[in-house]
Amino acid sequence: MDVVRPRLQAFAAEMLGSLKRRDQRAKGELYLRGLMLDGKRKSMQPMAERLGVDHQQLQQFVSSSTWDYTEVRRRVARWAAAHIAPEAYAIDDVGFPKDGYDSPGVARMYCGALGKRGNCQIAVSVNLVSDTASSAVDWRLFVPENWDDAKNSDDELLAGAIRRRRARAGIPDQVRHRERWRLALDMLDEVREEWELPDLPVVADAGYGDATGFRQGLTERGLVYAVAVKGSTTCHPGDAVPQRPAYSGQGRPPGAAYQQPHTTLRALALAAGHRSARTVTWRHGTKTTKNNPHAAMRSRFIALRVRPANRTIRRAADGSLPDCWLLAQWPPHTAEPTDYWLSTLPADTPLRELVRIAKIRWRVEHDYRELKDGLGLDHFEGRSYLGWHRHATLASLAQAFCTLLRLDPKVPAPA
Repeated sequence: MDVVRPRLQAFAAEMLGSLKRRDQRAKGELYLRGLMLDGKRKSMQPMAERLGVDHQQLQQFVSSSTWDYTEVRRRVARWAAAHIAPEAYAIDDVGFPKDGYDSPGVARMYCGALGKRGNCQIAVSVNLVSDTASSAVDWRLFVPENWDDAKNSDDELLAGAIRRRRARAGIPDQVRHRERWRLALDMLDEVREEWELPDLPVVADAGYGDATGFRQGLTERGLVYAVAVKGSTTCHPGDAVPQRPAYSGQGRPPGAAYQQPHTTLRALALAAGHRSARTVTWRHGTKTTKNNPHAAMRSRFIALRVRPANRTIRRAADGSLPDCWLLAQWPPHTAEPTDYWLSTLPADTPLRELVRIAKIRWRVEHDYRELKDGLGLDHFEGRSYLGWHRHATLASLAQAFCTLLRLDPKVPAPA
């Protein structure tokens, strides 16, 4: 830290430049140092002890001071867009196990950190990502229905208890329950329209890809995507054409419809057969073996044009459903594909590029470990909605600084 601190001070001054008061900028740089110093726990008191300060300084800065974390995020996002050459927006979420019930948004939900349902908070993030780096540039804390009094208005006693609970956690009145995929779309609107970041392909796991509304929302915004889905997702083959039955002359003329019932992505992949799969190397990892000295990340893939079938998907005037790519990973020596994606990348996209973009989420999953374990993202012990968002913003800023060091071949200390 002594070696890189001058550079950290310069970076913090740039990213925290929107904070109007000098003491706020100083405390922001102090908090960043606390997140990056050695030590397992990055909650207020342990950080203060390592820094040699009163933890009330950090507590006041994060929980009750007057500064706008949105502007800090905007600066981090623009820095990341300029320095890591992002190739996609990766949507992801992360769970934070909790013991009590007063932390904002805490509820019994599936938590990836636990591998099961448990008491936790869940946050959704938008990440700028390339094969060499990622940056979490925007965050939303998920508010479950049992934290929204408007969703429980038929029971006034319960609604009143929820309002008091929200007030203790400082949840703003305009913040209501929204599905995670809607939070993701809200953040994409913010980073592209308000922060003026470029349009990029969107990647996400099946928790988002299986939501038809999410995929349609991306298309409505002019964004292409490569999102994981379940093999049971319904579809028609790409060459299927709707037909209009002959009109009998009575009643309303029938609309065009597909004559064959829809099938599933899994069925179409199996019908194409294992022999239609092609071997693709999408990147090189770090774990070499005798049989793989270059650590090539390699598998076999099938790419087919399909038309996802769902009654909520908008059809063209001729009754046809929009077509897109089905990408299925079918490793050697397996009886069927193991993973599926739907993608609206152009129809002439080479298979290797299709696979590379679909797989680029690996970087976020890798860097989340740094955010959570190394930089204390999940160590926040406060019970304030505002405090959580400020802490997440500063953890993302700390990660951005580590990325800055990592990308610089002349840096005098490892990141």
